[in-house]
Order: sequence, then structure tokens, then C-alpha cells
Amino acid sequence: MTVDNICDSDLPMTTQFELFGPEFTQFVLPYQCAISTLTTKVHILRQGFTHLDRHCPIEHVSSRVKSPDSIMAKAQRLRCPLTAADIGQKIRDIAGVRITCGLISDTYRVADLIGGQPDVTVLEVEDYIAKPKSNGYKSLHMAVEIPVFLSDRVVQVPIELQIRTIAMDFWASLEHKIYYKYKRSVPRRLLQELTEAADVAHRLDRKMERLHNEVSGLKSAVDSDDGPLSLEATDHDHHDRSQNRCGKPHHSTAGALVRYRRPAGLVDACRNTPHVTAAVLQDNTRE
Repeated sequence: MTVDNICDSDLPMTTQFELFGPEFTQFVLPYQCAISTLTTKVHILRQGFTHLDRHCPIEHVSSRVKSPDSIMAKAQRLRCPLTAADIGQKIRDIAGVRITCGLISDTYRVADLIGGQPDVTVLEVEDYIAKPKSNGYKSLHMAVEIPVFLSDRVVQVPIELQIRTIAMDFWASLEHKIYYKYKRSVPRRLLQELTEAADVAHRLDRKMERLHNEVSGLKSAVDSDDGPLSLEATDHDHHDRSQNRCGKPHHSTAGALVRYRRPAGLVDACRNTPHVTAAVLQDNTRE
């Protein structure tokens, strides 16, 4: 819906421009502080993963506070009186934080980590990853509430948290530009192409997830030393010669074996599975 006139004649005239005066700075202060608090939490999580030298699910963090124009436009759509009290009660996305992740599973992991903190209250979750919007939009939305300790009081401030993958974010950014350019009257052809692009992005996300899982399984089983892996030989039978880390025997139907070199010796891994044999076939000292 396009708002042509944000001044609703049904609203009292004394409230129309209340948020455009000096009062607006005071009104948005708790929201700015809430954003600072939440982004600090995210950065702490990110530093924790980096310090442990583990896969970090957080790629990028951004934030914003709605402008007075945007607040008034949304209040108009919701038919909310333009007073600080009414807007603060009825509009929960004045403060927004967006977290970009590498993988689909990362989005849910980050949501659990943030939502599980004792001072974060999860008000609502909208999972547009599992159930995308009709135009192909995908993202995990969380309405959360955190306490902000001001000099004279403690305020519970709502924040809209969006968590999405890099591919989802790229698609959403382009979709937003197209809708803005065409003032939401997007030609049918572009809508169809946007939907197709969303499917392509989703397939990319799934493929990257699979590759990540395969590489992670290989690294955890093989790369116990700090040295890099290097491909040495391929395609030799390993019918029931050894067992992988999970204790299940490999079979030739699992695919040809690929031999990788590490500082301690050689380790075999299935080409078509993430399993890696536990046995070291040859020690460097025997070469």
C-alpha cells in the first residue's frame, strides 16, 4: 500500500507533528540504546567463535532506527495516533537489527543464541525461511525486547531482529530497490524473475550448506594437525580395509577413495561422502 498523504484527518491535529520537534530525539534515545546493547551482544558472540577458532555463523551486522517519516507512514497504515505513547506501544520495529549469516543453519543457531539470553524476551517469531512470502522473500524475523537502563528508569524496548543468509540478503536488497523504483507497482515480468531468482538463491544456500557440512566433517576427522591438506592420489579401492570415525565400515559403493596428505602421514577419505578413514595408511618416516 502506498501512502500518499500521511496526515490523517481522523487524527487530532495537535498530534500530527509531535514527533518532528525536539521531543523526537528523546523519543528515539531508548531505541538507539537498545540497538547498541543488542549489537554488542552479537559482537561478543562473534568474538567468542573467532577466539575458539571455530566456524563463526555471523558474517555481518547492521542496524537502523526508523526516521520520523517512516514512523508516521507506518502509524498511518496502522491508524495509530501520532503520539509517543501510542507509537511506542503499537509499533515494534522502530529499532531494527539485521544479522547476515553464511548458512541457513547459522540463522537458526544465532536466533537460539540470542533468544536464549536471560535478559532477552522473544515476543514473536516469523519464519519466512521455512515459509517464504509469496514473492520469494526469505528471512527469519524475531520481535525481541531488551531492558535499557536510562539515568532515571529502566525501559523494556522492542527490536525487530532479521536474520538471513548472504544470498537472502542480496535478493532482499535488490527486491527492495525494484519495489522502490516502481513504487510497488512492479511489472509482472520482473515479479516472475524475482521469484525465480529467490529459488536460485535458495538452491545456492542448500548447496553451500551441504559443501560446508562435507568439508567440516573432513576437517574434524583429518586435520588434527595444523598443517594443510593436499591431494595426492585418487581412485583406489577400499572395500572393507578400514573404518571411518563413526565406526561404520566403508564399502566400494560409497565411492572411490581420495588420499590426502597431512604432516603426520596419509589419510584416506571417500570422494562421495564426508566420512574419513581413521587409519593412517603411511607414516612420513616410511616414505
